[in-house]
Amino acid sequence: MRLKKMKLIIGLFLLMFILPTNIVAANIEDLSSEEIFAERLALYLKTEATTQIPWYYFAAVDSYERGLREARKDLPKEDGFIAIYYSQEDWVGAQNPNKQDTNAISISMFDGVGLDGNGDGKADLNDDEDVLYTFAQHLSKFGQKEDDIRIGLWDYYQRDKAIELITGHAKVYKKFNTLDLRDRSFPMPLHFNYSYRSTWGDGRGWGGRRIHEGTDIFADYGTPVKSTTYGIVELKGWNKYGGWRIGIRDVKNVYHYYAHLSSFEKGMERGTIVEPGTVIGYVGSSGYGKPGTQGKFPPHLHYGMYKDNGRIEWSFDPYQSLRVWERLDRQKKNN
Repeated sequence: MRLKKMKLIIGLFLLMFILPTNIVAANIEDLSSEEIFAERLALYLKTEATTQIPWYYFAAVDSYERGLREARKDLPKEDGFIAIYYSQEDWVGAQNPNKQDTNAISISMFDGVGLDGNGDGKADLNDDEDVLYTFAQHLSKFGQKEDDIRIGLWDYYQRDKAIELITGHAKVYKKFNTLDLRDRSFPMPLHFNYSYRSTWGDGRGWGGRRIHEGTDIFADYGTPVKSTTYGIVELKGWNKYGGWRIGIRDVKNVYHYYAHLSSFEKGMERGTIVEPGTVIGYVGSSGYGKPGTQGKFPPHLHYGMYKDNGRIEWSFDPYQSLRVWERLDRQKKNN
């Protein structure tokens, strides 16, 4: 027992004063994904220890903002491990004449948000610990419980969709207890008969002139449909175009849309957390009419992908991703 306590004390000491190692941003490209995940997790855990806010909320906010940076041209790509974005003006204060100010006292005098998170005497916008600590202190003003954190997120983002995505991401990270959620899967078992080609952008006429926002994978009725990703079920039910459909949001803010199902897998509900390969439903031909309409076209899965950029959501072609995931599933099968 004494040995366990000693190990715990040593671990906390490392967490608070040594980790993360603060590898300079210029070297981040030389690190493996596993090393990057370890550095990020160390930052999240250190901030959790000082704020009592669970690490998975920091992971969720960070991944949400990383997704925004990837989706928008007006936001720069992050240089370090943390993607949470503050403009220089917000960090130092709009009226601050020194736009490179790192003095926490003078920054606060000009109503800047920047704080010193690692005790080095600087509130540095380019320091991952300072950025994460600054955001964490904002959340801490509202409390550490789930409802308190939601209020803090609303105060910061002022967008319902942002709160929905971040809290969903947090549940996924909490469930799997890891940052490494890169695995993907093809949406159908490889031993079933299926066929598909690139159909994104093709014309569609039912319900008005529109384009096809996805890839059709033709298969027999009842063929299992699998989640392609780690994520959380965001929508489930009937859509007059997509019939029985289900939507899953991953931690990169991408919405995965599965339509024309014949039925859903038992227990699959809004809020259900899934992983690659989880069966979510079965191929059908539902849609193009009132609830229950079937058979207006051959059975197939309509698979779509949509990206949220913090303002709007738009579709993009999933075909190349499907080809990659199909190949990866074959490699897994062969191994």
